[in-house]
Amino acid sequence: MLGKGGVGGGGGTKAPKPSFVSYVRPEEIHTDEKEVTEKEVTLHLLPGLELRKLAWDLWPFCLCLQNTGFTGEQLLCEASTVLKYVQEDSCQRGVYGRLVCTDFKISFLGDEDLALDNGGEAQFKNKIIGVNDVPLHCVDQIYGVFDEKKKPLFGQLKKYPEKLVIHCKDLRVLHFCLRYTKEEEVKRIVSGIIHHTQSPKLLKRLFLFSYAAAVHGTAADPRICTVMFDTPKDWCWELERTKGSVKYKTVSVNEGYRVSDRLPAYFVVPTPLLEDDVRRFQGHGIPIWCWSCHNGSALLKMSALPKEQDDGALQVQKSFLDGIYKTIHRPPYETVKTEDLSSNFLSLQEIQSAYCKFKQLFLIDNSSEFWDTDIKWFSLLESSSWLDIIRRCLKKAIEITECLEAQNMNVLLLEENASDLCCLLSSLVQVMMDAHCRTRTGFQSLIQKEWVMGGHSFLDRCNHLHQSDKEEVPIFLLFLDCVWQLVHQYPPAFEFTETYLTVLSDSLYIPIFSTFFFNSPHQKDTNMGRENLDAQSKPLTLLTVWDWSVQFEPKAQTLLRNPLYVEKLKLDRGQQKGSRFKHQRQLSLPLTQSKSSPKRGFFREETDHLIKNLLGKRISKLINSSDDLQDNSREFYDSWHSKPTDYHGLLLPHIEGPEIKVWAQRYLRWIPEAQILGGGRVATMGKLLEMMEEVQSLQEKIEARHHRQEAVHAEAPGLLRNSVRLSSLFPFALLQRHSAKPVLPTSSWKALGGEDDLAKREDEFVDLGDV
Repeated sequence: MLGKGGVGGGGGTKAPKPSFVSYVRPEEIHTDEKEVTEKEVTLHLLPGLELRKLAWDLWPFCLCLQNTGFTGEQLLCEASTVLKYVQEDSCQRGVYGRLVCTDFKISFLGDEDLALDNGGEAQFKNKIIGVNDVPLHCVDQIYGVFDEKKKPLFGQLKKYPEKLVIHCKDLRVLHFCLRYTKEEEVKRIVSGIIHHTQSPKLLKRLFLFSYAAAVHGTAADPRICTVMFDTPKDWCWELERTKGSVKYKTVSVNEGYRVSDRLPAYFVVPTPLLEDDVRRFQGHGIPIWCWSCHNGSALLKMSALPKEQDDGALQVQKSFLDGIYKTIHRPPYETVKTEDLSSNFLSLQEIQSAYCKFKQLFLIDNSSEFWDTDIKWFSLLESSSWLDIIRRCLKKAIEITECLEAQNMNVLLLEENASDLCCLLSSLVQVMMDAHCRTRTGFQSLIQKEWVMGGHSFLDRCNHLHQSDKEEVPIFLLFLDCVWQLVHQYPPAFEFTETYLTVLSDSLYIPIFSTFFFNSPHQKDTNMGRENLDAQSKPLTLLTVWDWSVQFEPKAQTLLRNPLYVEKLKLDRGQQKGSRFKHQRQLSLPLTQSKSSPKRGFFREETDHLIKNLLGKRISKLINSSDDLQDNSREFYDSWHSKPTDYHGLLLPHIEGPEIKVWAQRYLRWIPEAQILGGGRVATMGKLLEMMEEVQSLQEKIEARHHRQEAVHAEAPGLLRNSVRLSSLFPFALLQRHSAKPVLPTSSWKALGGEDDLAKREDEFVDLGDV
């Protein structure tokens, strides 16, 4: 199925195109059966007051949905007899159906069984987004194929493509053949998709507001325990939790956004600071509290003062900053270290450029392209610099942690608006130092505090309005990737799973949640109608992403919680130095890099011996780096790694080259060739859950016998207990390609150094079997 054909010679060349040409249109074959199939597949629209199809005699577009008096999801355009390709080359197999575009998503309606390649149901079903749905905000780039040449599509087209290729921000690649679709339908669907995914938008035109009107008055799920930090009580609670209330206070000087529309209504500052100081420069130049360490040191952030050319104004600013500085720097009792992130750390342009290169490694059009780039994959990975950027973020977080923990110093993060790298590093430090932030509710509260209330420009950084590609920088995704490195290295320390992080990254582009669609709390409150309310109007009710019941059924939500999470036990002092931590240490990574690690290929244990030996020779350049830790931080880092790990204490990530890995579940989940049936960490997890279930069952039987009651058997997460062979990229990968055996030409592998058995293969091909 994945092979390039049974033709020998010409290693590395593409397989010849099929010579058979059909002169019968697909709709002329089994017409009755096809009509029945399409009737059975219905388009599911999100609820509103009424659902209707727009009149396309108003061509080209109707942009005034709010003026129609209807709310909810609206169908904009559609095309029938569209072929959705399977991610293959040469054979071009696929599924026929309808391609539709609404004001919320692009959706393909075909035979679901065929669409999943007879692989069964999706393992992780989202109630909002189906397996063949793409939210409009998730579309990254659109290409058209003209005479077998792929070209990007923009604006009004003079000629319409015979094939449509959609690259998504979650790294899906969708291929549609329009060759058998009516010409008028092709014009409408292609032009409609281009317009609604690429044209600049106004904020109030986002689907978020249409849906908010449709569900107006819907109450939030009371089970959501996330602290939203929109009241003084929330900030006071956080101060008490971290024991920071002695030196810091909650202020309401910005209530109603009277001082700054960049800051939240409530925040925390040093106790000696006067409210007049906050007002003086609209909140700029003020140390804002992020978190307090157990030893009394604190992590703070500050936005830069406006740039002045006049010497007198500069002197005023200098005097102001000197006074502010004394509130947090009072040696020898209290000292502060300043980290200027705007000049001494990563630039936003570096991050943007690195990710643009990095994501191209996963936007694969077909299996041939996947295997053609596999040989130079590690070189391309290294040249993108994405993993190095992750390592530099973790390294900076370790240095900040060393100042707080070992030197008992306050750390002040400086940035122009304190809303990008400040958010990333302050959050990362708290995940490493505060076990509460490694629980699900704690992690969600952290994001609310540092990112949402911290004024990170989600609207601009995600480019939801398509107004400036230069502003689009994946800062929040970089943070999630850094957290994933910690989750991967210390699984028992986190209550949530990598699946949780993956769906959280996907939620950035689902415009029914308000969490990631505003630049600041002020912008959100203003557009929700919370300001200047009259007696007859009520503010819109927007959903929060933290209500996971909106997207997933309870059964699917079990995959968001880590069953191996180590609950914190309350032990006596004499028991705290027992063997529990020694046992935990055996579950974490080794203290030093093992000798075999440099020879591990990207797929690590998921690949067979041949691939590991061959690809392992390509990653030696990733191991060493000239940018090392500072002396104090290096000593702190080495000392910590020489001791047993307390999963409820400080965590320091391994940052040596081979320890920084690619987040496979998020970036590779849509590439069938990267999936290993019955392999990967999910297989280990399944076995562990089976053992946990057996132990739990025995415990319940013992308790039931002791109390003379019938044992009530509690099962482990059902999706992981399925008897079928799960994919290594579970739960996103579909159960398919059971007989997939990719065939590779040996000519491209010989450059890596020969293996004796390679030369003995027939027709210069290597059959790798199920990798």
